[in-house]
Amino acid sequence: MADGSGLGRTIANSILNAVIVLFFASALISGIFVAYGYKYLKGLAQQEIQQEIQALVRQGKPYNYTQIKMLVYEKYGLNEPAIYRVFKYVKDTFLLKFGAFPKSPDVTYPRGGDNAAQVVERALVPTIILFFTAEIIVILIGIYLGFQAARRAGSLYDKTISIIAMLSASLPMWWVGMLMLYIFAYKYKIFPLASIDVYSALGKLHREFAAVLAQGFLHNPGGYLHYYALYFETWLYYMALPLITIVLVLFGGWAYIIRNIVINVLTEDFVTVLRAKGLPERLVLYKHVFRAASPPLVTMSALGLVGALGGAIITEIVFQWPGMGYTYWIALNSGDQGVLVAQTYLLVFLFVIVITTLDFIYMLLDPRVRIGGRRT
Repeated sequence: MADGSGLGRTIANSILNAVIVLFFASALISGIFVAYGYKYLKGLAQQEIQQEIQALVRQGKPYNYTQIKMLVYEKYGLNEPAIYRVFKYVKDTFLLKFGAFPKSPDVTYPRGGDNAAQVVERALVPTIILFFTAEIIVILIGIYLGFQAARRAGSLYDKTISIIAMLSASLPMWWVGMLMLYIFAYKYKIFPLASIDVYSALGKLHREFAAVLAQGFLHNPGGYLHYYALYFETWLYYMALPLITIVLVLFGGWAYIIRNIVINVLTEDFVTVLRAKGLPERLVLYKHVFRAASPPLVTMSALGLVGALGGAIITEIVFQWPGMGYTYWIALNSGDQGVLVAQTYLLVFLFVIVITTLDFIYMLLDPRVRIGGRRT
């Protein structure tokens, strides 16, 4: 196994690599979006300059074009050299100071926000609620079905799982989402057409509950439990269709991948030895095989969960879910570079942290892994 000094060097190298990657990522992202947003912001500034001049002309007042231009350019940050703006974005991005990024005043986001940090923070909550929930359900279903298929390799059950995996993985999520909306929201009106109204419904529920509290009608815990039950029911009502759609499209592929991983582990010698010792098949499968297969399973789960934080742009647009994907689409269309930089870098940051953490988790899950340092 790796000695103490080797393990220390491994940890230090992993952290150093993560810092280097994050620095270059922040520089690349900042440079791209500063260049991307320059023409858009310059166009907005020119429009505002013309509007200011026209207003002064209508009032019969004199105007100084250079002075107006300087004030408007200062408002949009165009009075600074491009390289200075890039370095400023790099520093603030690397340190996660998204509050320093301006939000375009002409852009309206589903949950509002005074700056890029607030916009991203408020968009992150519904994305976590929807996609984290969906990913956890997909992971649990995939692990169970994948293990069962591997246990019965070649059987009708195994072939059925393979067919389901091919079907679900081949269906575009946006198409399934539109089909679900047509059937369950438009035709039968079981669920809402627009999930963006979830916060309006929650706000109404909160105001009603606050009014009841103000009148002193709640004197027992049951009243609070009823409120939280309604709160949960409201979330479930608006997120049901996107949640079901995501699970339907993803669970088959997960089950098939896990099935293949487990089958490879089942062919190893230690499984034959365990079976020869007379251990029950369930114990062999869910204790020893699961532990040996856990590194790739943990990798898939971790990357799936952190990837879910970015939302899915097309899926969120179809359901009008007010999360990260929907917010990114609005920022991209409007050229809001502050929000684009903040959201893009946040996802890169989370991916780097997760990948770095996985290196250490592997050493705990699989004792065969040898990282850094010499063996003893």
